[in-house]
Amino acid sequence: QLQLVESGGGLVQPGGSLRLSCAASGFTLAYYAIGWFRQAPGKEREGVSCISSSGGVTNYASSVKGRFTISRDNAKNTVYLQMNSLKPEDSAVYYCAAVRNSWYLGQAGMEYWGKGTLVTVSS
Repeated sequence: QLQLVESGGGLVQPGGSLRLSCAASGFTLAYYAIGWFRQAPGKEREGVSCISSSGGVTNYASSVKGRFTISRDNAKNTVYLQMNSLKPEDSAVYYCAAVRNSWYLGQAGMEYWGKGTLVTVSS
């Protein structure tokens, strides 16, 4: 069964850090571009960051650029999102998604989705 499982979410104070993980099972993540998305209550899901299948190309939403870093370890079949200098507006459910392609094709083009992990930034 093809599955993506996110982990690493939780409650953190403003200015703190979290590292999210996205682990794949049932398929080889190395052939897939990965995107991280988030959805806050009452808001549409938005793209946060994406990484090419090789890991050589990355992209970030302007709201997180300079604070978040996406990376992948294809040997571990896992993609990470390091989140630093967190702000209350970063609070959301974070999802990872995969598409069998070298690069991200847009949110609608993602083939597999995880169920999400909740990040809450609050004092």
